[in-house]
Order: sequence, then structure tokens, then C-alpha cells
Amino acid sequence: MSGFYHYPVMLKEAVDALNCQNGKLYIDGTLGGGGYSELILQRISPDGHLISFDVDIDAINHSSEKLKDYKNLTIVNDSYTNIKKYLDKNNISEITGGIVFDFGASTPQLTSKERGFSFLNDSKLDMRFNQSADFSAYDVINDYKEEELVRIFSEYGEERFSKRIAKKIIEKRKIKKIETTKELVNIVFEATPRIKSKIHPATRVFQAIRIEVNHELDNIKNTLNEVLTLLSNDAIISVVTFHSLEDRIVKNIFRDYSRGCIKMEGVSDNQEPMLELVVKKPLTATEEEVKENPPSRSAKLRIARRINK
Repeated sequence: MSGFYHYPVMLKEAVDALNCQNGKLYIDGTLGGGGYSELILQRISPDGHLISFDVDIDAINHSSEKLKDYKNLTIVNDSYTNIKKYLDKNNISEITGGIVFDFGASTPQLTSKERGFSFLNDSKLDMRFNQSADFSAYDVINDYKEEELVRIFSEYGEERFSKRIAKKIIEKRKIKKIETTKELVNIVFEATPRIKSKIHPATRVFQAIRIEVNHELDNIKNTLNEVLTLLSNDAIISVVTFHSLEDRIVKNIFRDYSRGCIKMEGVSDNQEPMLELVVKKPLTATEEEVKENPPSRSAKLRIARRINK
């Protein structure tokens, strides 16, 4: 088995929420290391079925081996953004059991020395979840206009020194293309004042670039709007997010669907509610889990049930 490993944050809480039942169809939109998928499979065997999606071939290879003994599993090497397309192609009209998403990047992705997600390693600017995609962090840093860089650093990274950093990037790349994470980190250090902080000065910039490269926020919004309409009555959606921008999208979509204020083409704004919030406020990781896996500290779990179908 490969060394790929991703800690499944709030595993028990996220899967417990699905109320897994034998004989129903479930979706794991973000397979990763297979943690959620494995627990779901244990609970829906022998007659339930799970379809798990991931765009990362390393995750696919690892989890295919890990879960090879489960005959009621279909692993799809594709983005969660194509769940509806896949179900339509396979004549599946409804998700009868539920769906789980973990929108955090996996530990192997973030720590890989080759993939350019981490400011702690020196590697080529990359940050693609889908390694076959053409667009990468290199393109963002070397091709985006100054105002575009300011926008993504401010909007996606909530970086207070966005203008300084963007200006310095433009200055540097006029002399030479910026090719590595180390070069980018050095630029951030040059552009920002030394202030006391618990986080690395490049953290927000790297987060912003990763979100831009992978279209993360648009993908979450569009995908949730699609899959919620596919849920059968009483089916559950369970979503784990890791920063405020992601959580805000999930919170607002769940709120709108639970109030019947959905803006959809050809449908009036005021409809019967399509969702019931299972938890009013997001669940967070226990103290024990945070000690075991510190990144769990920022995770939030929101749960809703499909109604009125």
C-alpha cells in the first residue's frame, strides 16, 4: 500500500450523521485516504452501495488498494463537481441514502515536496489537485495582473498586505519568472513587515493561490446546488470545511434551502423548504481529536436532511 494518508476529520460525527442504512446509495464526494468511505461501507454492507470520487490519482491508487475487499464500492477518478454528470450517465436519478464531503486538502497533498502546496518545502509552483490540469500556481503568479493578484490574496486569503505582496511579485517577475515556492516565500517576506503572529507570513497567500488554481469556492457552491436536488426525501448531506470562506458558502446554501429562498432558473424564489437543518450551529472537533490532529481545530461540520420531495 502507498504512503498516502489523510486523517479523516470528525470521522464518526460526519458518518454518524448519514444514518447509514443497508440497501441505500451513498456518495463520498472527496475520497482522499478512504476514511469516510471505509466506515460508510462497514455500515451499509452487504446491499448498500457507495460511489466515491476523487480527482487525485494518488488518493485513488491508495484507497483502491485499501478498500479492495468491498464489492459494493465504485471509485471514480473524477472531480466531485461531476457527481451529477456521472449519475446521469449511469441512469441514477437519486441519492437515496446521503452524501459526505470533506473539503480539506489531504496531508500528502499539502506536505508533498513535489506538488508545491507547502511554503515549508522548495518545489515548483504547482498546487493542482488534478495533476493532469494545465493551469497551476505558476500561471497565477506569472500571468495575473497586479489587481487580480490583490483580489485573490484579499478575497481568498484575507491577507492584509495583499497590495504590497502583489506589487512585489510584479516587480520580481519583470526581472525573472517566479518558478518555485521558495522564491514566492522570499517575496512575501520582502513585501511584508515583521509582526508577531502564530502563522507563517506566507500562509494566507498560499491558501489564496490554491483556492484560485483549483476553483475551490465556485466548485463547492455549484456542486452543493446540484447534489441537493438529487437527494431523496430524508437523505442526509454531511459537509466538513476548514476555513471561513468554505463554511460561509455551506452555511448560506443550507440556510436558503431550509427557508425556501432558492434562486433557480424557471423557479420562483419562494418555495417550500427543501432542507431541514440537523444542527443549527456547526459541530467542531473534540479536544481529544485536536490533540491527535491539530489541523482539526479549524474544521466545521454542517448537516442537513432533504425534505418535501
